[in-house]
Amino acid sequence: MADLLWDDVKRFFDPDLMGSLPDVRVPDASVDDWQAVLDLVVEKGWKYQYSEGETVLPVPRAKSVLSRSADAESPDLRVWPAAEVLAIFRFHADDEVDFDVDLRELQGQDRLDVFCGFLREIGRRLGKPVLMDPEGDYGQPVIGFDVEADRIDFLEDLQFR
Repeated sequence: MADLLWDDVKRFFDPDLMGSLPDVRVPDASVDDWQAVLDLVVEKGWKYQYSEGETVLPVPRAKSVLSRSADAESPDLRVWPAAEVLAIFRFHADDEVDFDVDLRELQGQDRLDVFCGFLREIGRRLGKPVLMDPEGDYGQPVIGFDVEADRIDFLEDLQFR
């Protein structure tokens, strides 16, 4: 059974209403959480590409990426949990795992299911909520992974402790 039904949540995935690039995040994270996400990507066999600026490189340890100098090339990790669904991890801070998705790639029940499965895998691995905020409205999540319920749900139904 699907975590969310497309007809119930399609307003949250409308690029005209929400912006096309919502922020997805795991608050209260650590370098170990970042490393767990990197390990998960490899373990799940998802296609991925790590780069610093325009240079494609092997994925380093999270500690190494997060301790880079402020003037270093911007690192990002592109992950495809499915062929046409891309998440881009940005490594902005060690206390929050953050990534972007493109809502134009997440249209319909099948793509929603892929996205929910991706969030659920991250949330389960970290034992933490994974929240999606509308673009430009940081701190106002509309959906997320509820650790205790072990599912993706509407924000108003989430009880984060």
